[in-house]
Amino acid sequence: MSGRDLFCQPRRMRRGAALTLVFASVLGVGAATGSLPGTDRETATEAARPAAPAGHHADVVRAAEEAMADGTSSMEAARRAVSRSGDRWAAVYSPGEYEEFEQALDGRYTGVGLWARRERDGRIEVTKVRAGSPAAEAGIRPGDRLTRVDGHRVDGRPVTEVVSLLRGEATGADAGTTVRLGLQRGTRVWTETLRRARLSTDSVTVRHLAGGATVIKVAAFTKGTGDQVRGAVRRAPHGAGIVLDLRGNSGGLVTEAVTAASAFLDGGLVATYDIDGEQRALHADGGGDTARPLVTVVDGGTMSAAELLTGALQDRGRAVVVGSRTFGKGSVQMPSRLPGGSVAELTVGHYRTPSGRSVDGQGITPDLEADEGALRQAETVLSGLGEAR
Repeated sequence: MSGRDLFCQPRRMRRGAALTLVFASVLGVGAATGSLPGTDRETATEAARPAAPAGHHADVVRAAEEAMADGTSSMEAARRAVSRSGDRWAAVYSPGEYEEFEQALDGRYTGVGLWARRERDGRIEVTKVRAGSPAAEAGIRPGDRLTRVDGHRVDGRPVTEVVSLLRGEATGADAGTTVRLGLQRGTRVWTETLRRARLSTDSVTVRHLAGGATVIKVAAFTKGTGDQVRGAVRRAPHGAGIVLDLRGNSGGLVTEAVTAASAFLDGGLVATYDIDGEQRALHADGGGDTARPLVTVVDGGTMSAAELLTGALQDRGRAVVVGSRTFGKGSVQMPSRLPGGSVAELTVGHYRTPSGRSVDGQGITPDLEADEGALRQAETVLSGLGEAR
């Protein structure tokens, strides 16, 4: 994913593409192949493991330089250095992978339409299937286990490697090429050969409830998502309440999350963050709709930039949050070019909500806990907010 629009003053790569801070690097890699990992099923303790210090960037660069001098793969050396660093959100991409990464943040990607996650035991599980995609046409369903990609076992592999296999990075595969998947559903084991396609993310969908409320579902914060949210708010029936559904949203471009916050806030603080110890802040634009009743729905798959938005609306007293505790990814990654052309995304800091709460490893606790019936609960809360006006 390209972080071109992440912050107001992006740093630049030597090749001219914008360097940015991305709160959900796994989102970008996953979307680039139609495999959007979402959330790992990890405990809060595991999720709270401290990120490696920003200084480990030098170790990664040095490993890449030494590998080039020895005539070996600089990218593989960098990946080994990242693995040793303890930075659980870090990743190293080939130039081709990173190009797809950027395209995914623009809302475009090549893949088969699968969202998946890596379980605690290393298994790869399908969590969502895009309607009309090659995966949907093949009958693949959420809950299916992905066991092989073109003959390669994927259990225990890092998500970036699984994504590379799905993309066919080693063979330069593109839309129209085929990929053979090994799958398991309960006791059934089978294979499917899918043809990769050029897909768009459709990050924002809008529907209207019988009672008049508008549900705005945001799947990811790709380029243009914030303006789509603002447009949906403007077009909602006058005075009607809004349910902002962020369940399963793995994050994306933080500037897009801030723009979405601007739809509901009249300026003010959205979040603070630090980069190598330097404190900075993100603010909403003025002129947002502060009068409509608003309920935000979240779950354990709500991550990163989506948590930033949720925390801002909750802390500012703008929304009632309904659902289950969010994932807890509040770390900041910055991509940089390595010797040999690969790109490393390494953790450089963390962000906090307007009240100073840390999200990393803790997540956002809803105002009202709800599980399967979260949307119904949101409607009930929304009607109460409307009556209280």
